[in-house]
Amino acid sequence: MSDHQSNNTNVLGISRRELLAGASGVGTLAFAAATPARAAIVNSDFRNLPPYGNGTLPAGIRARLIPNVNGLTVNILEAGFEPPGRPLVLLLHGFPNLAYSWRKVMPALAAAGYYAVAPDCRGFGRTTGWDDAFDADPLPFLAVNMLRDQIALVYALGYRKTAMMVGHDQGSLMAGLGALIRPDMFPRLTLIGGGFGGTPSFPFNTANGAPMPRPDYTEAELDAEYAKLNPPRRYYQDYWASPEADKDMKNVPPGMTNFFRGFYYMKSADFPGNQNLPALHPVHTAKEAAEQYAQIPEYYVMRRGMSMPATIAAAMPDAAYIKGCKWLTEAECEVYGQEYTRSGWTGALWNYRVRRRAFGPAIAERQTFAGRTIDVPAQVVAAREDWGANRTIGGPMNIGKTGFTQFKGVHMVERAGHWAHEEQPEKVSELLTAFLREGG
Repeated sequence: MSDHQSNNTNVLGISRRELLAGASGVGTLAFAAATPARAAIVNSDFRNLPPYGNGTLPAGIRARLIPNVNGLTVNILEAGFEPPGRPLVLLLHGFPNLAYSWRKVMPALAAAGYYAVAPDCRGFGRTTGWDDAFDADPLPFLAVNMLRDQIALVYALGYRKTAMMVGHDQGSLMAGLGALIRPDMFPRLTLIGGGFGGTPSFPFNTANGAPMPRPDYTEAELDAEYAKLNPPRRYYQDYWASPEADKDMKNVPPGMTNFFRGFYYMKSADFPGNQNLPALHPVHTAKEAAEQYAQIPEYYVMRRGMSMPATIAAAMPDAAYIKGCKWLTEAECEVYGQEYTRSGWTGALWNYRVRRRAFGPAIAERQTFAGRTIDVPAQVVAAREDWGANRTIGGPMNIGKTGFTQFKGVHMVERAGHWAHEEQPEKVSELLTAFLREGG
């Protein structure tokens, strides 16, 4: 049922979509998994496409389609698949990445004796079986069901547990939840590019007189303060969650590969705006938050009324940089451009849409685990020139001070931005394999 349809309401005036949105997260997800497929379910025929990676995958890595994975056919990259039975390391990509983003660290994991697997997550790349309509049922894209995709994949591969789960960016939410909810299955955790953030709680001790907690400010109040800045600004997550973002990304001039070149550059260590990052300090008003965030490059705090393609085009590196870029060659950049041209962005953008505070089930499902800590050994790999990690209050070294009982530290990677495992794969590989050795 589309958001704009209202003919299917009960006597209280509540639509089916609103009823679902108000349901408990885990129970609602169980219902969503059983709902019939919609007309827009992605079911692509890849026989006429070039091989995944267009010949740029390192030796020893192969792509494979795994059917019947929580309703999906999941495209994976795998390394170290021979001999079979090696300990499994599961690598979860972020936004707007693919399994392909792990290609540079997978050979090192295989050489260390592990079976490394990186899937295209629900909504991304060559994984199919999800609904690509903008008004699709959002519930399959909630975090617990996205984690359930990974549990089903592990089982499909013939395993009941992993040696470690690794998450980058949005993949960190799935990886953190995995360690939180299923420590038996995910007994070791690495987060790249930031922390997990924990789970939202319920008001505590209010029955005995404790006051009801209130947020310092709402998303709407913060947006209003961004609009007052000079020039007026808009937070990137609000943009990515909007209908105009979905529309903008369907027609990206001068082409998707060029967009990815600029996008990757703007969030890398090469971009001047990512140098000498100051630590953020606690704020309590929307005005203070907007003023502090205004210092962050315009990918994060955009010009109001400016699309993301236009934002990236304004920061595009010159031809000499593009030709000389070793960590993301023209052929590698073309892989991202081709895959997103084919798959579109609607699925990839769902994460932003369901994370809005106005969307109740995203909070409800995580509140089920209120008060739980991550009790497995965990580490964070943070890049020195990454605003994604540096937005932690007090700086990235503060990650892990709450919510973990076996936190093993933050490891800073020099000369890397948001794409540490692509910009500095040797260092990231070293940190991953060393952490695995600590666990035997």
